[in-house]
Order: sequence, then structure tokens, then C-alpha cells
Amino acid sequence: MQIEQQQITFTAREMAELVSTTEEVELGPTQIAGHTVASLVSAGTELNGSYLADSFPKRPGYATVFKVEHIGSAVEDVSVGELRFCMGNHKSFQVTEAKNSLPVPEGLDPAVATYARLMGVTMTTLVTTTARPPDVVVVTGLGPVGNLGAQNFTTNGYSVIGCDPDDQRRELASRLGIGETVAHVADASRAGDVALLIDCSGHEAAILDGAKVVRQLGEVVCVGAPWARRSERFAHDLHHTIFFNYITVRSGWEWEIPRHPDDFRHRSIWGNLATALQWLNEGRVRVNGLGLRTTPTAAQDAYQSLLHQKCECPTVLFDWGAL
Repeated sequence: MQIEQQQITFTAREMAELVSTTEEVELGPTQIAGHTVASLVSAGTELNGSYLADSFPKRPGYATVFKVEHIGSAVEDVSVGELRFCMGNHKSFQVTEAKNSLPVPEGLDPAVATYARLMGVTMTTLVTTTARPPDVVVVTGLGPVGNLGAQNFTTNGYSVIGCDPDDQRRELASRLGIGETVAHVADASRAGDVALLIDCSGHEAAILDGAKVVRQLGEVVCVGAPWARRSERFAHDLHHTIFFNYITVRSGWEWEIPRHPDDFRHRSIWGNLATALQWLNEGRVRVNGLGLRTTPTAAQDAYQSLLHQKCECPTVLFDWGAL
């Protein structure tokens, strides 16, 4: 079949355009396809990994909801007209393997459903950490991933403290249910009793300082990507804390678990995403104020506002029905 595709494309450094093409799509037997309803920007990844890159074009996006219009011959349990979540780019038409999609719960706003993707970033830590409720968890960096991560742990019975130097981010986290927020990790009320510190900022100072508030045998998990060096601190500071406080510092890379469960690994990326959709539908995790809705035609303005921190919300959601 032939489709008219519109896709947000980074054509040069700091330049986002909505590019139109005509594509020939051959739907595989295990695939499904349809027009996009909404897609969510993952600001840290898309800005640092693509918008500010050195080579182009780049086609960003990995949090999408679309309406099923075409179904492969071997696909079962998917219906035409159904809303599905997938990890598609910011484009008007999605084609994906059916197994790499999930049904949006009935009644859940498809725009809200896209946030499941960012919830999934810290859900890998949730299912792999040695910390157990009601242990104290500190989340440093309260952008969208950190905010949702703090909510993930709060809804599961952990005592969560959010940390960010930005007043507006702390205020938003408080409105969304995070009981304690501080500007600096050293100010956390239970410093020294922290079982798990999750860094979502990618700032090495947050890890160096955060490691000092973790209890003996605690964990520091690095979720935020270290896109650039931001301090002149020495590794000796961290080495000293690790050695004498017996803490574990590890990567929080979400893809350490399999995409789908297998015989010996039951926790999975898609299992976590299904749970995230459920929590969103139940109101256990809230997204009010996290994303500014706009049209894909305004992509350049959206990315510029995020880059220069002029956006009224921490991220942006594209409404493809507005085209």
C-alpha cells in the first residue's frame, strides 16, 4: 500500500522540520499499521542525542500511540480501530510488529498513554534493585524521567525523596505526589539511611554527592545518560565512598532486561510497559503539567523551547490529529 508520510526530522543542528514523503509499505504477516494519534518527546535523549548531533538527518521519537487500520495475516488479538502503544518515531503513520505494541486501556487518554514509555526507563531499576519497600529512595533530576521514576517508586510503597535544583521541577513533583523534595541531595531528611539513589540527571556531581547519603550496602543507579562532563570533581571522591561505605554503583540502562520474557527471565521491557499503562489508567501515576501539547508543524519551536528551557512544561507532546 502507498501512504503519505509526515515525519519530524532533524535536518541540521538545531533544525526540526516536518518532512512529507510518499512511501510504499508492504505489511508483513506479523505486523500492524495505522495513523498516529499522539507522540511524546523524550527531551534528554532527543536533544542531546539527535538535535545537537554532528550528522544528519535524524528521525527522533520512541513513544507513540496509533490507531490500528491494517493487520497482518498472522496477527491475533488485535482489532481494527484499536488504539495501540508502540515505540514509533514522531511520524504520521506507524508500522510495527504486533508483539512490540500494547493495547491502550479503555478510557485512557492516548496522549497520557505515551508517558508509559518514559516510566519504563526507571522501571528496570524498580524490578532489579535490592531495595524493598518501605526503604528510602532518592531520585536526583526531576525532569520527566525522574519525576515519573519518583512516582513509580512512591506508588510501590517506597519512601521517596526527589532532588533537583530547579524550583519549578520540585514544585511539580510535589503536586504529583512526591512527599519530600530538596534542592541538594545533602539536604535530604534521611541522608545516611538511603537504600537506593537513582540519578536521572546525568550530572556526575549528583552521583558523587548522592553516594554519600546512601547507607552501607546501598545502591547508586545511573539512569541519566552522561552526555557531557559538567564538573571538575575527582573519581577519588566516589572511590572513597564506594570502598568505605560498601555501596554498589551501577548502570541504570533500561535494556539490561529482555524485551520479552523468556524461560529464565520473567521481567521484561514490554511487561514493564504494560504495567505502566495500567498504573496510568488507575491514576497511580499522574502526568498533569509534565507535557505541553502542540502540533507537529510547530516542532522547531517545541525543540527550541525545550533546549533553552523556555517551555512551560518539562516536555512536549505532539497531537497528530491536529494535522
